[in-house]
Amino acid sequence: MEWRKSYLDLVLVPCGLLMSILYHGWLWHKVRTQPKSTAIGINATGRRLWVVAIIKDNDKKNILAVQTLRNAIMGSTLMATTSILLCSGLAAVISSTYSIKKPLNDTIYGAHGEFMVALKYVTLFMFFLFAFMCHSLSIRFVNQVNFLINIPHDDSHTITTTYVSDLLEKGFLLNTAGNRLFYTALPLLLWIFGPVLVFFCSLTMIPILYHQDILYESEEGKMGNKRMMEA
Repeated sequence: MEWRKSYLDLVLVPCGLLMSILYHGWLWHKVRTQPKSTAIGINATGRRLWVVAIIKDNDKKNILAVQTLRNAIMGSTLMATTSILLCSGLAAVISSTYSIKKPLNDTIYGAHGEFMVALKYVTLFMFFLFAFMCHSLSIRFVNQVNFLINIPHDDSHTITTTYVSDLLEKGFLLNTAGNRLFYTALPLLLWIFGPVLVFFCSLTMIPILYHQDILYESEEGKMGNKRMMEA
């Protein structure tokens, strides 16, 4: 009879995760094929241009580079700290014997067995743990850029502008991955109250992320680009 109680968990929760996976797979393809139509692609191009500008005028912009990279490190540090704190709290809940591990009440849809309750907390723990790892690695790469961006650069040397730009992109790519893992874990927090909320929360987050990730060009911008191409 237990499987009859858990059929909502077995259907709605994987569907919610599948929607997030399919969306980010489509977004990755969009970034690879049409980077100028996505915020991730535009920001990546801007960061590469920023590295070139900083290195070209390093004597005047070295402090600006350090402050900008420090702000990026602080953002990743905040997310890493939040993720590991949530991991610690979930680990305490998993190892405890308090009533919080039991169903809140009998009105919650889905399975209430000990295995399903443990699965909920372990799944959340894994998502936040991987988010912490991504943010930690992001801090490592951005710290390397912090050292390398202020040294004299020469294309004949190993440490080139391209190498520094690639390091910075790895750091921000890991930061983006950590943020998306964190966002995916937020609907799973509602799994404690039942799988229905997980599905609807995941369904709601897709259009929100879509409007943040995809750039829409205005009609004036299209006309301006067309005139430039004709000229």
